[in-house]
Amino acid sequence: MNKLPLLEGPPVDYGDDEPAMVLYRLEGEQRALALENRGPLRLDAQGRVDMSFLEAYWRYGFYVFEGVLDRVELDDLESDLAELLDGAPVGPGEPDDRHGRPALGAGCRAMTFTWAAPLSDPVGGTTANRGRHPVKMTEPTPAPGVPEQVLQLIVGTLQFSDACLRFYGHPQLLAVAAAVNGDDFTPFNEAIWIKQAHLGGSVAWHQDGFTHWDSPDLDAGTHGFNFMAQLYGSTAANGLWVLPGSHRTGKADIRALVAAAGSERLPDAVPLVCRAGDVTITNRQVVHGSFANTSSDARVTVQHGFHRRRSVLGAVSGDPRNRVVVDEERIRERSKPIMYGIDARARRYPEETRFVYEPFAGQEDQFRWSPRTRAGLKDYNLLDLGI
Repeated sequence: MNKLPLLEGPPVDYGDDEPAMVLYRLEGEQRALALENRGPLRLDAQGRVDMSFLEAYWRYGFYVFEGVLDRVELDDLESDLAELLDGAPVGPGEPDDRHGRPALGAGCRAMTFTWAAPLSDPVGGTTANRGRHPVKMTEPTPAPGVPEQVLQLIVGTLQFSDACLRFYGHPQLLAVAAAVNGDDFTPFNEAIWIKQAHLGGSVAWHQDGFTHWDSPDLDAGTHGFNFMAQLYGSTAANGLWVLPGSHRTGKADIRALVAAAGSERLPDAVPLVCRAGDVTITNRQVVHGSFANTSSDARVTVQHGFHRRRSVLGAVSGDPRNRVVVDEERIRERSKPIMYGIDARARRYPEETRFVYEPFAGQEDQFRWSPRTRAGLKDYNLLDLGI
């Protein structure tokens, strides 16, 4: 059982759709476990990451690295997140936490905490997120008496959690990022997804990329990937679902996929079935989404993503209210947290071999983690490199 101060609503289901959902989850889990795309993050004889997983990643669009985070690191993340949630705003737009103190993120200009109505799909079928969620998911009826809004997403997490920053500097995962996106890879953003038991909302089917679909250079890796670490594991009921291979076929017609299926239960999709400490690498071009969490199991996913530099440089990125063309200076500034993550991790895990991030190689002494540099991360996510 998790130790975080999460809500849990009364039991609820999909009503008349519940039998179909139960069968869909069961069959989806069977399909997921039959794929050859999971295993430990192995090291070769020279201590380097074994990249044999790449064939399966490029074939399916995702891979499950099993047991990446040990109990010590999971406990660190859980402890930090407990403090973070304790200091979160009491609701959307509220300046104070539940103790009457100024809430975390209250002085930030960038987005930090977001909420959704219980079991809702707040973006499906709307123009939100550049209209990339064209079909609304089924919204089960919440039980009486539950809150009007529940916390669903925290972004800009590196400014709030040293444990998240240390995870960001994980040497083997950064080596994977370099193998997939090149030694000069760049950040995307960082977030924590929270699917509260019997309350967590859905995220309608979508693909993450939005800038390069019509590019003549589009390929299966153009829009980058996300790492997703599971604090408590994920299931077919509370986890992310993906459509294997859909990252390789360009912009999907999601409306047509749903129409052909007769519902949002896409017949070839699979859930990310993970244990606590597993980390998935998921291509941002793969069709993916999640259903409302009517289960009794909460899901907490610590996520960060990376891009190819050539995909980001010269692209229009940033907040829609402040759209800019990404230049080398913006990439450099946004990449500095990688260096702080590497140093912060080395202090917690001195026995590990530090990752050498090529764009700052030889400049490591300029990026030492301290209370002063922690304060300097405030609003760092205003520079997020979304493409």
